[in-house]
Amino acid sequence: MASVTARVAIRSLASVPPSRRGGRPKAKVGLVLGGGAARGAYEAGVLRYIAHDLALETGVTPWFDVVCGTSVGALHACFVAATIDVLADASRLLVERWSELEIDRVLRFSPRELARFAWSAIGGATEHDPEEAGPPRRRGGVIDTRALERFVLGSVPWSRIRANLDAHALDALTVTATHVASGDTVVFVDSRKPLPRWSPDPHNRAKDARIGPWHALASAAIPFLFPAMPLGGSFFVDGGLRQNTPLSPALRLGADRVLVISLRHLDTPGAEVSRRTVIGREREEALPSPFFLAGKTLNALMIDRVDYDLERLRRTNAVIRAGAATYGEDFADRLNGMLATQGWTSMREVREMMVRPSMDLGELAAHYARSEAFERAATGLTGRLVRRLAESEASDEADLLSYVLFDGGFAKRLVDLGWEDARARRDELAAFFA
Repeated sequence: MASVTARVAIRSLASVPPSRRGGRPKAKVGLVLGGGAARGAYEAGVLRYIAHDLALETGVTPWFDVVCGTSVGALHACFVAATIDVLADASRLLVERWSELEIDRVLRFSPRELARFAWSAIGGATEHDPEEAGPPRRRGGVIDTRALERFVLGSVPWSRIRANLDAHALDALTVTATHVASGDTVVFVDSRKPLPRWSPDPHNRAKDARIGPWHALASAAIPFLFPAMPLGGSFFVDGGLRQNTPLSPALRLGADRVLVISLRHLDTPGAEVSRRTVIGREREEALPSPFFLAGKTLNALMIDRVDYDLERLRRTNAVIRAGAATYGEDFADRLNGMLATQGWTSMREVREMMVRPSMDLGELAAHYARSEAFERAATGLTGRLVRRLAESEASDEADLLSYVLFDGGFAKRLVDLGWEDARARRDELAAFFA
């Protein structure tokens, strides 16, 4: 009943007219959401704290002007954009949608696509089956995504994205995907203003769009697992292959402050060495498993580059501050005037903050998949396969599993962790939005 209530409540939001935000703060804040498939429930927990509980505990009301997402972060970015004027209450519905997932209903493997994959792997032809009527179906993934597509369609009041943009409640929304034919990163931008000058990198381009569910699904289409998504006559897959945490679009669209939610846990150097020493032998034993290797491959494909991007941003901030201290407060204006004559984009100081998991999400997935709670909840074929997958990896981690564990029990643990990690940064978050 709770799942129906959440879905109906989200659908009913489509009939609620957006609220024009008055007295907009001077600073333009960007929200940046990265990718990680089922790991994304962590983002929902962080958003729940920031959108709802932060104001209750500190009296500081957060706001976002630019929202950027990749992969599962694209779905959340669309949700935030569609509910930006009612996000404090609507964030509860996002958490409920994650908690309703049942892996035996959501995660199904496609026998036809498994057969196609095996056939193509040994050199078989992969062209369109002439007996299939109509255009070619989405192909390339071994997971049947119909249930996940219904989840996405029912998780966002899609018509409110454009309504909020028109009401000036939001400046821009971006969703990043990878163009299959060229390998280029394409940033779909739904904005109130014309596109600014984009990256000088020819393999990173922006495209005007009325963003809808198919853009989010394309951004989240992890190769081999999920099928590529056709958009405008071309196929797209997960945007995280080249840009897992889309920091640069937020900056190009004018954000003066950026809040990043990452799905990557970082051990302290000493803890990481100790951990590897203790469990290294077990990981070596798991190494021959194709599931173990698939998980490591996914981690490599979906590597979060946000730490590198943030380090570049901090270095730019340091240069601007040092220049102002040395040459005067107009240093940035003079510098940007010179850069403009050479065709470079302007530089400015941008405040940044990141919330990231305090625990390894692969380890959390491993523990949950081996728990009695999951064994009781997942009794179907998929549940048994998932438990077998968990047993094939080292006991302290389940990287592949953590991407596909679309289960309400696991989602709740991630939501709780995200909420707790955000609350632990309460004072910093309040200062960020003050």
